[in-house]
Amino acid sequence: MSMNFVLRTSGLARNPIARSGLTTNFMGHPIGPIYRVRVAAASEQLCGSRQLTTACLIAGKSLNMAGAKTVIIFDFDRTLIDDDSDRWVVENMGLTYLFNQLRPTLPWNALMDRMMEELHSQGKTVEQIAECLKHVPLHPQTISAIESAHALGCDLKVLSDANQFYIETILKHHGLYRCFSEIITNPTMVDAEGRLRIFPYHELASFHGCNLCPPNLCKGLVIEQIQASMSDKRKSRFIYLGDGRGDYCPTLKLDRGDHVMPRKGFPLWDRLLSNPSLLKADCHEWSNGEELASILLQLVEKVCEE
Repeated sequence: MSMNFVLRTSGLARNPIARSGLTTNFMGHPIGPIYRVRVAAASEQLCGSRQLTTACLIAGKSLNMAGAKTVIIFDFDRTLIDDDSDRWVVENMGLTYLFNQLRPTLPWNALMDRMMEELHSQGKTVEQIAECLKHVPLHPQTISAIESAHALGCDLKVLSDANQFYIETILKHHGLYRCFSEIITNPTMVDAEGRLRIFPYHELASFHGCNLCPPNLCKGLVIEQIQASMSDKRKSRFIYLGDGRGDYCPTLKLDRGDHVMPRKGFPLWDRLLSNPSLLKADCHEWSNGEELASILLQLVEKVCEE
């Protein structure tokens, strides 16, 4: 089966992230002696995303100064991180049996709140949940790509059907929380008894009306709100990264000149493959953190050259 519609990266120039050493010229801007900025050990090797960032910063230029504002929106589970944070807690804190019993009877959001109730009844603390979350796998090149995109002036956001506590805990653990201007997800709180509570992003009493999304969160509606808030829409370009069924609706809200990065072999990728004509944005598949980092930073460069 042809995948040409999914991989539209042929027009992206090979840039410093594909090479082992720093270039002396980037996007037409001279990069002056590396040794004056930083002396690296002979055995040290910069990863690709750090090469791109270092090259731009040495040139004294944020890419977004010249080009369009780049808004990068990450789904969280199986996109920004390499696992599902909800299932990670369930499986690593001994909740699998109860979870499987209740799964057919409760919507996901309510089910996860019920799991937190169970942990509290067992005497497990919020601190223990946080410690569990710190072991969720996150690809090192994904970390570097996020840091690089932030350093280059991109506006990074998380849009996820996970929850506030999980996302903030993991991002802070990896030093990435400062890179994101906004985390849009199901809110949480710790009640007076010390139990973690998880609530729906949208009030369930007022259904958002989208049959593509779960009742608690329509990501497409959130994308429309972000687009409407942009002061200069003409100069804003979106890059959306996702993997799941809930990421399909927001990709349909993207416009020409925007980019979507679906994870290959996951539900969003399958859905886009089945009917690519509905998508206005350019589509670029990826399979792992290394590919995510490479493609994302090439797209940042491309957008900023427009």
